[in-house]
Amino acid sequence: MLAVGTISVFYRLAYGAWYPNLIPKGMEQKGYAISNTIYPLVIVAMSPIATFLYERITMGQIFYLVAAVTLAAVFVECGIRETVTKSEDRYSWRSYCSDVKEGFHYLKKEKGIRNIYTYMSITSGVSDGITVLVQAFYQTRPWLTVTMLGFLKSVEMIGRGLGGFLQYKKEIPVKKRYAFTKMVYTVYSLMDIVLLYLPYPLMLANRFLCGALGISSATIRETAVQSYLPEQIRARVNALFNMVFAVGSVAFQMFAGVLGQAMPYRTAVVLLAVLALVAMTALIVLPTSENRPVYEAVRK
Repeated sequence: MLAVGTISVFYRLAYGAWYPNLIPKGMEQKGYAISNTIYPLVIVAMSPIATFLYERITMGQIFYLVAAVTLAAVFVECGIRETVTKSEDRYSWRSYCSDVKEGFHYLKKEKGIRNIYTYMSITSGVSDGITVLVQAFYQTRPWLTVTMLGFLKSVEMIGRGLGGFLQYKKEIPVKKRYAFTKMVYTVYSLMDIVLLYLPYPLMLANRFLCGALGISSATIRETAVQSYLPEQIRARVNALFNMVFAVGSVAFQMFAGVLGQAMPYRTAVVLLAVLALVAMTALIVLPTSENRPVYEAVRK
């Protein structure tokens, strides 16, 4: 797992830094809409297949199957012929330290990027914490079953898929990205606050709406941020905040566990959602002059 996790880190950073260069100019939002839609559609499509296989073949055979599919992806990606400019200089520890310093200096002067990524690290951690509490809530209520929890997650993925499709068919105008994002973040937090107080059918509607809105805001954010970041700094900034996201995820899941021990699960979810709402107000809404240029960025 350590080896797989290490490879995954390198892969995600390389992908995040390279993928924007593969999208034709002017097609950024469509490109991110497609890539963001693939994951939820694969989850919805493969979950029943995985369940079917799990009941009929051994885990060892499933791992071999996963390895074969991964190898197929490697061959497909090796077929990408887009060239990348490489430095002829040898990369040393001093070069690495210089890169890290450059990344920090860039974030120090780019307050908009810092605000957005700081908010995303908080809300991503809050989302992970709420997921833990929702699962615990379902496991402790006799009228809610594991199957119902599975449907709840599936409906959210379906919402993501539909939201990604709509983003591909109809782009949000550049001048409206910032206002749309603020609306989505506000609605998402409010939906989290009321989630566990709703009857089950409305819980499904809640998660479907959050899935559709969440993928829409994620597509806009990635389109804007990756267009705003200079190519040579993109991987360094992404690496730094990937580390922050990972630490935040662990911290918030532990924090959610502590809250779940100290108070009812519903109350704990409300507290986490309110925290995300406060962070959104402080980091996204109030610093309008710093954030708007990022959301309205167009790749040169």
